[in-house]
Amino acid sequence: MEKLEHPLWIVQAVNAAFGPLVRGMLRALGRTPASGDVIPDYLVMAALIVLFWTVVSLIVRRQLSVDNPGKLQISIEDAIGALQSMLRDYVGHKGPRYLAIVTTMFVFILSGNLMGLVPGLKSPTSSINVTLGCALTVAVYYHIQGVKEQGLFHYLKHFAAPPGAPIFLAPIMLPIEIISHIARPVSLSMRLLGNMFADHKVTFVFFSLVPLIVPVPFLILGVLVAIVQTLVFCLLAMVYINGAVAQDDHGDDHAHEGHH
Repeated sequence: MEKLEHPLWIVQAVNAAFGPLVRGMLRALGRTPASGDVIPDYLVMAALIVLFWTVVSLIVRRQLSVDNPGKLQISIEDAIGALQSMLRDYVGHKGPRYLAIVTTMFVFILSGNLMGLVPGLKSPTSSINVTLGCALTVAVYYHIQGVKEQGLFHYLKHFAAPPGAPIFLAPIMLPIEIISHIARPVSLSMRLLGNMFADHKVTFVFFSLVPLIVPVPFLILGVLVAIVQTLVFCLLAMVYINGAVAQDDHGDDHAHEGHH
């Protein structure tokens, strides 16, 4: 498998341009740079995603119009509307306030998943460093939102005595809840990593052996896997956010529904 892979030109170009600077910074921090490319491929690919969407956002922003929206603007608004609807379904009527984190994860992960299907590029979501970084971002975010929504005391109280559980079970529930919350980013990152790594390896092998016609079904399957895994990651993120912020929202939700 290692013989089938080859260095990416864009990674080599980035290391040629910025590698000496990064090595100097590492030495100044007292660390000895590793041999080879000091800037790993997954960082280069992640930076390309950020750069690409930054440029696209700047271009689209100039074309935004309330009276005469273009096809691209309509498509973006429909996508955002779909995510807002999902947030309302999974988090409640306050769900759209968490649109920024879910949209960011959706765009970054989907772009990273699809990059592995483009010749000359590599999927950053095939690296545990990227998938774990995304999962930890979600974990830290929903804990912060839970504290903001409920207050530190009430949020921590749910770890020892979740809703409906008697307080005398706290010694049992507390370690279970802690282990559960630690396992969440691990499962999120490993699920995404395993699916994308396996999918891109299979596609790459078939492209290397039979570059015409035969790999096409695997490319189509790869696109579907990329979309599904992105949706799974974002849906689980919504579920975790709901678990952190929705305890005090149940009464509000019922009251909100009663007005309709």
